[in-house]
Amino acid sequence: METQQLTDIMTNTASQMSLWDMVWASDTVTKLVMIGLIAASVWSWAIIFEKFATLRHVRRLSKNFEEAFWSGGSLDKLYDSIGSKARDPMSAMFMAAMKEWRRTNILKSKTDRGLRGASLQQRVEKAMSISMDKELDELDHRMGFLASTGSVAPLVGLFGTVWGIINSFNAIALTQSNSLSAMAPGIAEALFTTAFGLIAAIPAVVAYNMITSEIDRYAKRLENFSGEFLSILSRELDDNAIKAELAGE
Repeated sequence: METQQLTDIMTNTASQMSLWDMVWASDTVTKLVMIGLIAASVWSWAIIFEKFATLRHVRRLSKNFEEAFWSGGSLDKLYDSIGSKARDPMSAMFMAAMKEWRRTNILKSKTDRGLRGASLQQRVEKAMSISMDKELDELDHRMGFLASTGSVAPLVGLFGTVWGIINSFNAIALTQSNSLSAMAPGIAEALFTTAFGLIAAIPAVVAYNMITSEIDRYAKRLENFSGEFLSILSRELDDNAIKAELAGE
């Protein structure tokens, strides 16, 4: 009779315990694991929102720049209108290319001798490539945290679960009770850390894949712009070479 009453009391107590009651009833290690996973989840969401907002802003600015670039206006005027600070990776690549172009023209006018067109095109291509790498590195900033959270958070949650189950079985051994109602609260408490780990990991993995795909797509767009700009440069160099030959005749 007394055993049945004790079992009923433990069952009622377990049913009355809420999620947070079980969390705060856990030991220090389990609490630290949960706090760490919650902090990782919050920071992951902050990175996710920031990255999506940044990519949307960058795509809009790049679209505006492309419209200005292909409008048929002077590239020198476009360069001067951008100023000293490029607002998006595509305009930054354009600025790097135009700086190299102007630097070469100044050097040519000072030395009063021609410079090889192939060498100029290679320097412009290199300048655009370096600029693109810098801009893409900036877009990739903090993406490693999302990748780490997606891979490590479930393991951290599993560690908390194993730790909680060990403590739960130790408590059962001390009380010498094999009742399911006595074991359930401790096991449920231990499984919370796995749940927290999955809550932190799943959004991080999904967002990482989506953002990485968006960055790769934008990088392809930058590569296409670089190829188009170099084609324009090549035609300009060919026209200058023809004019020089005609002038020499």
